[in-house]
Amino acid sequence: MVSVEDDSVWVETQRQTACGHCAAKNGCGAHTLSKVMGAKRNRINVLNPKAAVLSVGDEVVIGLTEHALVRGSLAIYLLPLLSLFVFGLLGEVMAEQLLVSSADLLVAAFGVVGLLVGFVWVKRFSRFVAVDPRYQPVLLRRKIPLVSPLPRGSGS
Repeated sequence: MVSVEDDSVWVETQRQTACGHCAAKNGCGAHTLSKVMGAKRNRINVLNPKAAVLSVGDEVVIGLTEHALVRGSLAIYLLPLLSLFVFGLLGEVMAEQLLVSSADLLVAAFGVVGLLVGFVWVKRFSRFVAVDPRYQPVLLRRKIPLVSPLPRGSGS
């Protein structure tokens, strides 16, 4: 945790992968990508609804509601693809109606426009959810540090 505010905390997250846990790590694309990208850290604002007493340096567990995760994923991944296909289909229908000889070019152009429309919608959606508390990560609990055993020979 980086800083504490009234009803929220700023935490620093670290990207983690499952790499290193399987035998195929040297031949895995995810392992190679994680080496290239590095261990990037991100700072995010996390709601603290229970007003847990925390201090800088505490490790915390954060969560996101299933609704927010599913809806956000669908918006970011599915909507631009769906608009690409719908606009491409619209371009094909228009090419048939207008008797265009180069229908593929019109379909591709409409598909690109549809993809851009999808990206614009995602940008607007992200602005909307940025202020909606239902889509914000929430502090679940403070991680309890593991107690290290006493060094050998320190007992009497």
